[in-house]
Amino acid sequence: MKEQTRRPGPGRSTTRRMSGVGLALAGGGPLGGIYEVGALIALSDSLEGFDFNDLDVYVGVSSGGFVAAALANGISPDQMYRLFIEDGDESALTPQVFLRPALAEFRRRVLAVPRLAGRAAMRYARDPLRAGVMESLATLAQAMPVGMFDNATVDRFLARLLSAAGRTNDFRKLPRKLFLVATNLDTGASVVFGAPGQEHVPISRAISASSALPGLFPPVEIDGEHYVDGALNKTLHASVALDQGIDLLICVNPLVPYDASAAPRRGRITGEKLNQGGLPLVLSQTFRAIIHSRLRVGMEKYATQYPKANVVLFEPSREDAQMFFANLFSYRHRKRICALAYTKTRRNLLARADELAPVLARHGVRIRVARLRDEHRHVTDALCDPRPLRADPDEPRTVRSAARNLERSLHALERYLASA
Repeated sequence: MKEQTRRPGPGRSTTRRMSGVGLALAGGGPLGGIYEVGALIALSDSLEGFDFNDLDVYVGVSSGGFVAAALANGISPDQMYRLFIEDGDESALTPQVFLRPALAEFRRRVLAVPRLAGRAAMRYARDPLRAGVMESLATLAQAMPVGMFDNATVDRFLARLLSAAGRTNDFRKLPRKLFLVATNLDTGASVVFGAPGQEHVPISRAISASSALPGLFPPVEIDGEHYVDGALNKTLHASVALDQGIDLLICVNPLVPYDASAAPRRGRITGEKLNQGGLPLVLSQTFRAIIHSRLRVGMEKYATQYPKANVVLFEPSREDAQMFFANLFSYRHRKRICALAYTKTRRNLLARADELAPVLARHGVRIRVARLRDEHRHVTDALCDPRPLRADPDEPRTVRSAARNLERSLHALERYLASA
């Protein structure tokens, strides 16, 4: 890999030293993206010589696709903090963008009701003894919307974000390899956008397809095919990166099943059973258990299939109630989850420092152990990239946004001078 000179930020080296390094990010809805941003900030802050914007391969699934595509486009984890978590920024990806009703889908289904009702009535009239009322009415199930929220809004936002100066919405124009995985609804097969034959699909469209969780978002149509969430087959799809000859693969999985039996012993919540939380908690635990068991099986296979590659996984603790019970769409909770991810990832890295230090050293990366031992360091202390992030380069600046960006720059400079 060629040596590349990059404009350094505070604490960054001017020469690229890593090679054969990739990143694989799993899904997990908005919560997953928030956790991944916090984890990446922690790793960027704690690893000297590691630049998440200058890796060889990026793989993203579902919400991990948002983060992977942003990194491949040069958007730093610090900037993503403002994009995903910080409120009040005119260009931020707010929960309102995710929660706009899929009015077009609702309208299409409502217009189909008369036709479907007529078909059900005719079917019952032809043979009322054989076709019961309930069986006939089952025809009306086709009128149910296949998604509650409009992912076209997210697609448009991402298209603007990735089309700004210095970025691209085209896989083929990226200086690094980016792969986004979705599931073909009609075949059930995984499709890797960014791979040969799928590079022509806009990155924003591929993200929408990869994150189209059935029931929440309608399937995304691309070239006559319909796609849904890429996590239906695999959790990480880390093999996509490993097949590119990656020597070191950093993986982040934000969702793990919750161990309610261990939590009370650690003084985190009372010993209530998850069943008492109703259907949402039962479904959440079921989904987490399924995807996490698949991840574990995959990780074991990678050790055999790619014996020369080092795969390093970061994920939350199973006893962490804050992560399991968090409100996905609350700004207050978003900031808390990001801070939690930052803290937990730092503790994980410190606990594994002896194991990981020689592995990372082979790629010119050193663990900042002294910094990891600073228990008072917060995620906002680690933000050292003051560059503003705007979805549209022609968007006019307001006095408030200019003042906020100046304040960020001054705080970043102060932190940099203090650590110098």
